[in-house]
Amino acid sequence: MQDRSSALRADARRNRERIIATATEVFATDGPISLEQVAKRAGVGSATLYRHFPTREDLVEEVYRDQVRPLRDEAKRLQGELDPARALCDWMMYFAEWAAERHGVFETLVVMSASGRFGTGPVCDEVLRILAMLLESGADAGVLRSDVEPLDVSALLAGAFSVAGAPTQRVQLGRLLALVVDGLRRH
Repeated sequence: MQDRSSALRADARRNRERIIATATEVFATDGPISLEQVAKRAGVGSATLYRHFPTREDLVEEVYRDQVRPLRDEAKRLQGELDPARALCDWMMYFAEWAAERHGVFETLVVMSASGRFGTGPVCDEVLRILAMLLESGADAGVLRSDVEPLDVSALLAGAFSVAGAPTQRVQLGRLLALVVDGLRRH
């Protein structure tokens, strides 16, 4: 016989899984909607959703947790093919394309960066690790400054995405990212 606390834990786990599955579907098809709408579609109360995901950013991070592998793979590929500064710039553009395909990522990055929470979830953590890898490679090659923190570059990315994140703004975003990389070059 299952005790009451085990049944509650199983129920909470099912609720969490339903919320994530619903949010994944909604983000892929409907784009930005409120957390209350996600809760309603998942068949749970708003309080249940907020207990698992206190902020929209927490939910977005969880939804895209398992989709970050291509970011690392692309960074490694670019490192092997391009000079470090070009690899960093091209990876940042690749990241922009990746994020644009996933509703809520740009907004989440901007909010998390502005609130000082960037780097507290699976997607942000991986972005910081990738930036660290690319920056270190550039510093080791003598091309990029060695005094730059990945968190600072992520803040610059969030700023660039907030003003030029739309697909129609890719040319402007490319110019902004080139400026970022120019600022990171060792002089």
